Amino acid sequence: MLNVKQWLRFITVDPVNLNLSGKLLAVILCFGVILLIAWITRQFSLNTAYPIIVASMGASAVIVFIIPNSPLAQPWPLVGGQLVSAITGVLCAQVFADTVVASASAVGGSVLFMLLLRCLHPPGAATALTPVMAGAPIMSLGYGFVLIPVGLNVTIMLILAIAINRWLLGYNYPVLAQQAGTKKPAQGTAIEPLQRTAISDQDMEHALKSMERFIDVTPDDLGKLLTNVQKQRFIRHSENITCADIMVKNTLAVEYGTEVEDAWQIMYRERLKALPVVDRARRVIGIVTWHDFFKFVNLNAYATFQERFWAFIRRTANINADKPEAVGQIMTPSVAVLPENTHIAELIPLMSDQGHRQIPIVNSENRLVGMVYQAHLIAALYNNKLG
Repeated sequence: MLNVKQWLRFITVDPVNLNLSGKLLAVILCFGVILLIAWITRQFSLNTAYPIIVASMGASAVIVFIIPNSPLAQPWPLVGGQLVSAITGVLCAQVFADTVVASASAVGGSVLFMLLLRCLHPPGAATALTPVMAGAPIMSLGYGFVLIPVGLNVTIMLILAIAINRWLLGYNYPVLAQQAGTKKPAQGTAIEPLQRTAISDQDMEHALKSMERFIDVTPDDLGKLLTNVQKQRFIRHSENITCADIMVKNTLAVEYGTEVEDAWQIMYRERLKALPVVDRARRVIGIVTWHDFFKFVNLNAYATFQERFWAFIRRTANINADKPEAVGQIMTPSVAVLPENTHIAELIPLMSDQGHRQIPIVNSENRLVGMVYQAHLIAALYNNKLG
């Protein structure tokens, strides 16, 4: 028997991992989406006999806009699940006179077809019940019910789902499933996080399929979860080592207008592989590496690399120049920076997965205070393991 405390635990468990702002946004989105769907459908309705919206669209809105990464929320399950369920519901309502038998057949049949067509969408089962339970008003529409309101409702929801999730919220929607064995790393690309753990996409897919019950998570989300678990475990078992503890202080930097020749002389003299580019307030606006110099050197059969390189970095004496003269013209503007109080665990994915060899470190005012190189991270990890 469950006591009061155990019952309270069931009640107090939050089924979704959303903060207060996330929950408020979900409420606004569901309200706005259903409002638009009902209003637009009413404008396209042929006559008053057609309902403007099916009740199951409310459940679809919850799935699509609160858990958009779920396999159940993707375009084919959303559209296919709703339409095949609507067809099944109309068919069962026409074939079976007994409401009990028709209801069971509509739900069972819709689930069967959704599974066979790989478009399982739970609200679809409710759509299948609608023709059976509504009776004559819906039955008079026949299979027109599939087009209006169901087809129109789900089309509008899909358009809104893509527009809001992808373009407004910046989510990766729809989530494109990758077939096992087809993911080949391109030459020169960064190592995926799970390659460090020897866990492949196939391993995760097999693990999910071997479960006796459905787990609402994609292999990609599971990979990110495992990577985050590793990072949290490392933080818990290691000392509180921050970027400020291992960075090189008083880092040299150049500004946007620094001449290319001057920047190269600094890098050559100090034996640096990269220089942060800052504004007058020492806020990082880019980074310049050896590659940024070399990519502007054009070679041909009549000049050596050295000749071309020195011709490029040497300042132009004339007013007009046919090559970049300032660092800001050759720098890489997209640069990863970290606050100085960040745990070194945050450096691992940046350096090992994304290929960064150095990370500029900034203070609370976002001003450059140092630089962390791969060698410093390796030394910190080695010393921490020995300790």
